[in-house]
Amino acid sequence: QVQLLESGGGSVQAGGSLRLSCGASGHTLNTYCMVWFRQAPGKKRVGVARFDSDGSTTYADSVKGRFTISRDNAKHTLILQMNSLKPEDTATYYCAARRFYCPSLVSDYYYWGRGTQVTVSS
Repeated sequence: QVQLLESGGGSVQAGGSLRLSCGASGHTLNTYCMVWFRQAPGKKRVGVARFDSDGSTTYADSVKGRFTISRDNAKHTLILQMNSLKPEDTATYYCAARRFYCPSLVSDYYYWGRGTQVTVSS
């Protein structure tokens, strides 16, 4: 059982930065696909950045060049560095994981954190 806990959310003005962390209790992450999702009110949960078990990374077009996903295996932590934030980045951010591969469906991720709120004001 993997337990995930996000932190680092908050309120910033447009153009600002935030750094989100996702801690995994007692598990090394190097065999897991780890993904940051976000969900705005009234909208679907969508993936914004993915760290595959092979170390490759993928970003949604909406965040390319502004967000960076990284993983610290020693600290069992997934990081999302968010720069040049925009009001449309406002959402609850979740980290999710599944061992060995990255499912295409949101519902196929086994492990989820409870989310952290990010609010960007104009």
